[in-house]
Amino acid sequence: MIFAWLGVLALLTVGIVVLPLFRRGDAPHAIADTTPAVLMDQLDEVERDLARGMISEPEAKAASLEIKRRILSVARRLQPQKRGLRDDTSTSIWFAAAFVPVVAFSYYAVMGSPEISSLAFADRQTERAEQQRIADLTDQLFDRLTAEPDGGASEGWMLLGQSYYRMGRYADAVSAFETVTARENATSAAFSMLAEALIGAEQGVVTPKAEAAADKALDLDPTNPAGMFYKAIALAQRGEEARAYALLIDRLESSDGFAPWMESFVAQANRIGAQIDREAIALADFAPMVARGPGPSSEDIAAAGEMSAEDRGAFIRSMVDRLASRLEENPEDLDGWLRLANAYTVLGDKAQAIAAYEQADGLLSDASGDDPRRQQINQALSELKD
Repeated sequence: MIFAWLGVLALLTVGIVVLPLFRRGDAPHAIADTTPAVLMDQLDEVERDLARGMISEPEAKAASLEIKRRILSVARRLQPQKRGLRDDTSTSIWFAAAFVPVVAFSYYAVMGSPEISSLAFADRQTERAEQQRIADLTDQLFDRLTAEPDGGASEGWMLLGQSYYRMGRYADAVSAFETVTARENATSAAFSMLAEALIGAEQGVVTPKAEAAADKALDLDPTNPAGMFYKAIALAQRGEEARAYALLIDRLESSDGFAPWMESFVAQANRIGAQIDREAIALADFAPMVARGPGPSSEDIAAAGEMSAEDRGAFIRSMVDRLASRLEENPEDLDGWLRLANAYTVLGDKAQAIAAYEQADGLLSDASGDDPRRQQINQALSELKD
C-alpha cells in the first residue's frame, strides 16, 4: 500500500530532524490516559471538518458515533492514576518519528472513507487508540520544542507545522510556521508554507496576511514557485486576472526546462485565462522535451477528426483509460495522476476526477513543502465537491 511507502519516506526525513530533539533523556515525561475531555475535543474537530467540507456528512456521523462510544467506554474504566511514558529507549522515539506524519494520510481513511474496505470494529478501536497516541506524541514534540532554551530548532518547527497542516489543524500549523518566520534566518520556503497554512485556514481564500507571506517569500527568492502561485491566486481573487495570468506565464517562460510545479501553473493559468478570453496553453509550450508517455499518433488524430461525436467520445475515453492503466502499473507518478484528474474533469466524470486528485494528494508527502501542486489539488477538489 502507498501509505507504507510514504511512512518509510517520512521516517527517513523525520529521523534527521527529530532525533536531535529527543536525545536528552534526563527528564521524565508522562502522557495521561485518554479522557472524555479529549474525546469531546475530537467530536468538535469532526464538526469543524464537516463545516469545512473536508469530510462528508455520513463520515461525520460515523466518526461522531464511534467517538461517543469511546467516551462511554473510557468513562467506565477511567482510573485516577496515570501511566508514565517511557522515553529511555530510542525505539519508542523512532516509533513516534515514523507515525506522526503518517497519521495525516491515514486519519480520514480510517474515519470511513469509501475508497478502502470496511474495518472490523475491534480494528477501528485499535486505530483510534493509535491515533490518540500519535496526537499525544505530536503534542509532546511541541512541548519539547517550546522547552528548548533557544526556542527549538527551526527544522523541528517546520516539521511540526507540516504535520499539523496534514492533520487539518491549520491554526496550529500557522503558529508553528510563524515561529520560524519570526527568526532572522527564515527562508523563502518557510514564508510560502506559512502562506499555504493561512490559505488552508481560510478554506482557499488568500487573505492579506497570506498574500504578505507570499510577497515575503518572493522577496527572499523571486523564483520561488509556491510564493508566485499564491500571489497569482491573490491577484485573481481580487479581480486582477490579467496580472495574475501574466505572473504565471512569466514564471513558466523563465523556467529552464520541465519542473514538477509547471503543470499546476498551466492548469491555474488556463483557469484564469478562461475568464479573460485567453487561449488555452499547454505544458509542451514551455517544456517541449518533457516526457509525457505514449500519446495519440498523427493517424489517431486524423481518424478522430472523421469520427462521429459519439465515436470521438469513445476514442477519447479509450485514451484516458490507457493513461489510467499505465498509472496502475506506476502508481507513484504524481503528475500522471494530475493529468488523469484533469482528463476526467473535462469528460465530466466528477467521481473519477476526485479519486484521481485524492490519489495525487497522497503522493505529495514526497514533494517539497512549497510545491504549488498542493494548492492546485486543494482548489480542484473544492470545486469538484461543491
